[in-house]
Amino acid sequence: MSRNASLNASLAAAVALALAASPAVAEVMMFKGDLSGGAENPPSMSKGTGSIEVTLDPSTKKITWKGHYQGLQGQETQAHFHGPAKAGENAGPVLPAPAAGGKFEGSATLDAQQIKQLEDGKWYFNLHSSKHPEGELRGQLMRVR
Repeated sequence: MSRNASLNASLAAAVALALAASPAVAEVMMFKGDLSGGAENPPSMSKGTGSIEVTLDPSTKKITWKGHYQGLQGQETQAHFHGPAKAGENAGPVLPAPAAGGKFEGSATLDAQQIKQLEDGKWYFNLHSSKHPEGELRGQLMRVR
């Protein structure tokens, strides 16, 4: 074997070993939901609007979220992620997300079942108010990348 061939084989083996020893990096996923009264079930008829962005790191099972809203007909009372449910279906709350002053943000760690539901588009964000205690604004979380 020539010296160059031996060097190339050694280099290829070193690269393969380094790649095998490196931890796999999971792709961070992003989800978005547009909040509206029309998405509520039944519709709240609110003219309020908002949006939420969620990131999921599958390697740590951590989600982070940030969003805003405006134009509520009542004072915000609570906010939650709900699931599992398709758009137009209702489900119980699975994760609180305190909201005040037109903004909300936070983070949490999910279990494998919750991650699967989120990935499958079966989670929604719901903002409750004094005028609409069952929910004034809702947005189904859909994966954007």
